[in-house]
Amino acid sequence: MNESQLILTMVAAVGLGTPLIFATVGEIITERAGILNLGVQGMMLIGAVTGFWATFQTGNLEFGVVIAMVCASALSAVHAFTSITLRVNQIVSGLALALFGSGLASFLGRAGSEPLVGHPSRAQFEPILTGGIADIPIVGPLLFGHDPLVYLSWLVAGAASYYLFRTKMGLSLRAVGEDPASAEAAGVHVSKVRYVHVLIGGALAGLGGAYFSLALTPTWQDDPIGAAGWIAIALVILASWRPWRAVFAAYLFGAAERIQFTLQTLGEPWSDIPSTLLAMLPFILAIVAMIVLTSGKRARFLGAPAALGIPYFREQR
Repeated sequence: MNESQLILTMVAAVGLGTPLIFATVGEIITERAGILNLGVQGMMLIGAVTGFWATFQTGNLEFGVVIAMVCASALSAVHAFTSITLRVNQIVSGLALALFGSGLASFLGRAGSEPLVGHPSRAQFEPILTGGIADIPIVGPLLFGHDPLVYLSWLVAGAASYYLFRTKMGLSLRAVGEDPASAEAAGVHVSKVRYVHVLIGGALAGLGGAYFSLALTPTWQDDPIGAAGWIAIALVILASWRPWRAVFAAYLFGAAERIQFTLQTLGEPWSDIPSTLLAMLPFILAIVAMIVLTSGKRARFLGAPAALGIPYFREQR
């Protein structure tokens, strides 16, 4: 692989990894509160379809992004209610959310007298910081010439990292995820903290979904995000529940997804590798990472919240 192809692969990884950063950081925030949300796939799809619809109707990208975040957050509120208030099994609730969101997104994309399917978006995100600064060798293409949401993803990851480890509210959040009974004894409202951060996680998942339909593939089609929601859940483990590491984990997955196209351009023997095998590579990497990192006691060592997925019963303190 020559230098130009390597740079192109890395630049493509930035674009492909951006929606995963939003979704992964959102899931990290949710899980830090002790709530396991397996409905990321459904929330991302709802964000994708509602963001596309709002932009298609108004031509306003910012409005589309806001609608995507609000609708995905509203869907996550269902999971918050069932998991926190009703205390049902979080895995069952999350899977139901994923199935419901997927079905609803498909329905909304085909509903109405003028369905969204096959229509291009009336607006899409364009690169910024282009020109001479983007022509700097190696660094230029990697850091400049991206659309605004790429830079927003870096800001979100940095802000989330600062919030979790440098603020009092972040300390309270981590305490709720580790030992909710002790956190409540210290004056922290466990249910309120969990509700707020589940909603934040849903909003970020919706933003990731909107990136697919408004930037990566700005033409509506059924299931435009592939398995991004499930990959985001795996990347939480790969990132060790730390937002900044989620950036590199997402870009690693983006590079693995792009490499199949890069190898096909290199000629033999690389072009002889079946494309279906190369398409499996990102998912194989995610599965291997999950197995390796969560085997034995490594999950707790890496930073998995102790109360993750465990309903909190105040009466049993």
